[in-house]
Amino acid sequence: MQREHTDVNEKPRERFLTLDTATTVMAAALMNGKELLGESNVYGERNHSVHVITELERLLSEAGLTRDDVDGLAVGVGPGSYTGIRIAVTAAKTLAWAWGVPVTSISTLHALAWGGWNRGIELKGQEGKYESVNNDLPGAQPADWIVPVLDARRGQVYTGLFAANTVNDIGSPQRLEPDAIRLMTAWTDDLLQRLEALPAEERPAVIWLVGETAVHAETAERLRAWSELRIVPYELEGKWVGRLGADKLLRQEYDELHTLVPNYTQLAEAEANLLRQR
Repeated sequence: MQREHTDVNEKPRERFLTLDTATTVMAAALMNGKELLGESNVYGERNHSVHVITELERLLSEAGLTRDDVDGLAVGVGPGSYTGIRIAVTAAKTLAWAWGVPVTSISTLHALAWGGWNRGIELKGQEGKYESVNNDLPGAQPADWIVPVLDARRGQVYTGLFAANTVNDIGSPQRLEPDAIRLMTAWTDDLLQRLEALPAEERPAVIWLVGETAVHAETAERLRAWSELRIVPYELEGKWVGRLGADKLLRQEYDELHTLVPNYTQLAEAEANLLRQR
């Protein structure tokens, strides 16, 4: 377990609790607006229900706060572990109802992409100065692509596609494709076709494969035909769940409490048929 926090000397305008249990990590954070007050990352796959309430209470206690100081909740709705997603969503809905505060949903893959990309930038920075720039191309440089992956077994991944640029800090990565469960081979083919169709000046200089990469890295190697590929094994961290959730809560983008449900996702019919033929 990893926790970190800062002292709170005065009441901020907005204090948020954020939570995600869709992966092997129960990732939670306490935010003061966009400022991280506390973070908790508990590693214990399929056992998150034991830690959820305890860790949220710990975050508040260590910051000298109580549930009365919470102004909103954000929860990761997946995709990811079916059981894991339900734990966080049920906890967040119950607390939001009991405390009378708004709740908003966030994408687990979006938070994974943001955190994994930042981890990759840090690692590349240790190798030498990193700039997301293709020096052979004039003018403005295209954004990096980020492909977050969570293993869904049998050659499948929970994944999406995002873009981010180190030149201009515009917050969270921009979504290019929706979250879904996909066959990794077919997904790689789709990305290759998209890359081939782009003008050279619009292709990403770097493609980041982040998350549960071990099983699927070999398939993703084909992407090197068009861009530099960086593979970053990464486990979700509470601070990125916190930043993503705070962004939505500060914009007052709330979910209706009783209709908030997990995003389990489903294979496209063509891919499901292909999988059944194996």
